[in-house]
Parts: sequence; C-alpha cells; structure tokens
Amino acid sequence: MTSNEVEPTSHPGGRYVPGRFGEAPLPQTQQAAASLRRLTGLLLSLEHEHDVVDEMLTRFAEWEQILAAAVPASSRLRRADDASGERRVYLDHAIDIGAFNPTFPEYELRTFDTDTASGTVNFPVVYEGPPGLVHGGFLAVFFDCVIQQHNCEVGVAGKTRLLSIRYRRPTPLLTTLDFDVVRRTTERGLVSEARLIREGEVLCVAELDSVAKQIDHLETTGFGCRR
Repeated sequence: MTSNEVEPTSHPGGRYVPGRFGEAPLPQTQQAAASLRRLTGLLLSLEHEHDVVDEMLTRFAEWEQILAAAVPASSRLRRADDASGERRVYLDHAIDIGAFNPTFPEYELRTFDTDTASGTVNFPVVYEGPPGLVHGGFLAVFFDCVIQQHNCEVGVAGKTRLLSIRYRRPTPLLTTLDFDVVRRTTERGLVSEARLIREGEVLCVAELDSVAKQIDHLETTGFGCRR
C-alpha cells in the first residue's frame, strides 16, 4: 500500500461509513429511481400521445395519495434528538445520489485514493439540453457529486464554496465517458480538479473549492435515524 492509498473499511477503498451522512435509501427507492429515469426518457421520446400515459396519470394520482399518508407529516428534517418521528428522514447524499434520486446523474466511481479518483458516466436522454448533448447545468451537478463523493470516501469533506466549469467540447448523451479527479489541500480547505473525457479528449474541466472538515464534525451527523 502506498502512502496515498486509503485502507479499505466499510466501503471498498475508503473511510466512508454507512449512516454517517444520513440514512441509506430503501432498496425499493433505488429500484424505483432507475425505473422513473427510464420512463421519463421514454416519455420525452414519444412523438404522439399514448393511451398508456393516460393510465399512468390516473395511477400517479392514486399512488401520490397513498404515499402521502405513509410519510411523516412534516417535510422538515428529523434531528437526532427528535423522538416523535413527525419529521422526514435525511438520506445519505454523500455517495451515489443518482442511485436513489433520478434527478441526479448516475455514475460509477471505480477507483480512488486520498488524492485522486476516476470512474465512468453515461448520461441518458433525461439530461438533454442542446440536441443530443448534455445540459451544462447537469454537468455542474455531476461534477459536484463526484468530487464531494471522493472527499467523503477518503475522510475529509465539507460544503462547496466555489464550483467553476470550463466547457471545452459538447458532451454527448448515451455515451460512456471517463472522468478523473485530482485533489489538493490548501490553507482554506480542499481544491479538486475534475475532467470529463471521451476517448482521450477532454470535454470539460471543473474546479471545486470546499471546506475541509473531519467526517465527525459535519452537520449531517446530527440527523436522526428512521423510526
């Protein structure tokens, strides 16, 4: 093991501890997120109205009413000292947000150590902006997610202070792309530079300046668990 590598604990390759950043999403929630993302892509690709969509709208209204009765009464977040269970639980937004929330990009962070990380991403139709290309705003969300996941994986993280992006080439949809992250420590905190790459060509580059705190000092540790 080199000096930069992180000894694996609960998550392959890093110091990430499940539950430290919030509750894990339900398996049903993860499965539903993937289905909702695919369904939205199909809806966006329809050329004409379809009878199945009318049926979906009816069922959506029914499901919304049923689920509304099953969730906590308040949308405010549950704190650790809240025993009433009337507020909603906070889900872990440190790791793989797109796996349970279809409004976030889904990606794979394959390898990382304390200074570097890399992985792949493939943007489906739901993230389209210009024809056949990824909307620049979703690229900003993507970079914020992967950089902050890297921070959380290796044990020092904090809120984003500044995120800047240089768009060099259009980013295509439905294409497997590579990304990498390089991180350094500064007097003010952490600075990470990430690149999105297609077959060796850099499409865009992001730089993120964030607060540097030990995991135990982050505010997410104060949220309450499921009832």
